[in-house]
Amino acid sequence: MNANSFSLAQNQSQSSSNRSMSYEFSEEQEVCLQMFEKWSASEQVEFCENILRRMCHFQHGHVNNFLKPMLQRDFISSLPARGLLGIAEIILSYLDARSLCSAELVCKQWSRVIAEGMLWKKLIERQVKIDPMWHGLSLHRGWQKFLFKNNLQFNQNTDLFEQHKFYKNLYSSIQQDKKKVNLNWQEGKCVTKKIHCRSENSKGVYCLQYDNDKIVSGLRDNTIKVWDKKNFECKVTLSGHTGSVLCLQYDENIIVSGSSDTTVRIWDLKTGLNVQTLHNHKEAVLHLRFMDGIMVTCSKDRQIIVWDMHSPTDIQLKRALNGHRAAVNVVDFDHRYIVSASGDRTIKVWLTSNGEFVRTLNGHKRGIACLQYRGNLVVSGSSDFTIRLWDIEVGECLRVLEGHDELVRCIRFDNNRIVSGAYDGKIKIWDLKAALEQRSSGSSLCIQTLTEHTGRVFRLQFDEFQIVSSSHDDTIIVWDFLNYSNEAKESDNNMSPPASQPFNNQFRNSPPSPMEGDD
Repeated sequence: MNANSFSLAQNQSQSSSNRSMSYEFSEEQEVCLQMFEKWSASEQVEFCENILRRMCHFQHGHVNNFLKPMLQRDFISSLPARGLLGIAEIILSYLDARSLCSAELVCKQWSRVIAEGMLWKKLIERQVKIDPMWHGLSLHRGWQKFLFKNNLQFNQNTDLFEQHKFYKNLYSSIQQDKKKVNLNWQEGKCVTKKIHCRSENSKGVYCLQYDNDKIVSGLRDNTIKVWDKKNFECKVTLSGHTGSVLCLQYDENIIVSGSSDTTVRIWDLKTGLNVQTLHNHKEAVLHLRFMDGIMVTCSKDRQIIVWDMHSPTDIQLKRALNGHRAAVNVVDFDHRYIVSASGDRTIKVWLTSNGEFVRTLNGHKRGIACLQYRGNLVVSGSSDFTIRLWDIEVGECLRVLEGHDELVRCIRFDNNRIVSGAYDGKIKIWDLKAALEQRSSGSSLCIQTLTEHTGRVFRLQFDEFQIVSSSHDDTIIVWDFLNYSNEAKESDNNMSPPASQPFNNQFRNSPPSPMEGDD
């Protein structure tokens, strides 16, 4: 008899023995259980532990399989029965969309908790609070009226599960809308709307800023024009500067503008009155930024001035920063650093708190015309036709973007994209995340090139749905990626310049701007 046959016979023998001893086992087991029930809980646990120590691994497996379902608890279903529905809703409210879909399929009780807690609505509301694109879509598409404490379309008789279904479908619709907008950016599909500024004398729009209601622009004809964002009509013209308006910024109360007449003017946004004029710069004021009671201006006189803004009429010079060897074309700042760029080919970093010089970023081959600074990232554009990405903390150049054919005059970035405008008349959209990935190929970083302008692009701003740009051609163009449809007219989306007028030669002899080249 071989070993396998012997083992089989032994098992059969043991099985027969177990069957013959089953009555004796039952009696003994009953005695043990009666004794077990007399012990305290701690004594019972100790007894079980001793038994487990005497068992083999195979037996442990059987015990484990027996215990698993006993240890599982459907706490979501049990909480409402104990009057704790709110806690169940709070727990499930932390789920993302995919997990929430799965939770609905667990059982009817889970599905009911999700419906009664309006968790799809709460998920949308959470996204609107933290994601600019969700917030923007809520305003542009009009479904914000269904959120937070608003239920304008639901009367008291509307079934709770109907509302739940509505918000679940709304979430899906929003996701589709997001994908469509992102695809439009990727493919350069947009509707263009053009404002013809019709300047009487000098043509060109040097600067702009916009919000949902208006576009504020600074023109080469010395005026500031405020345009209605809906019908693109000029609502207000502010006059006072005696030179081109080269830079501006506004908030809910004031507009601050800088001009080639060397002054900085503060205007009351509501009345249009010029309430303050600053004369401290000796040459053209090329750029300015203000926030939280601090303003920073820079000039062709090579100086940066930091101001304390106590009120629109009480603005005091705090300090001047000197170090650049040519015109300071642009500044940006936060509570850590002031960052400036100049025609001397350098970017300089200063401490906002005391104006102390920190470091110089070197790399551009010619003067620097534009930059934006946020977090640890600085993005700059230059008359060497390139864009550079910098780590401000270590001063390292992270990436060089090439593609423009002339001076890169304006640049902005968000979490996903860089948008640049240049004297070649082109606006380029770049993939920021790919640009920060060292393994990415440089040839794949430019997503799209937009070429509707027929003159140098001077300034641009953008958000999740649109770009607004201004040019030497005396126009402002709104590039709308949200409302593009396949039915849009081909002419609205033709981004190619006329073949009969090659752009590269069109404005070679136009007057230079104050940011032209190396000083």
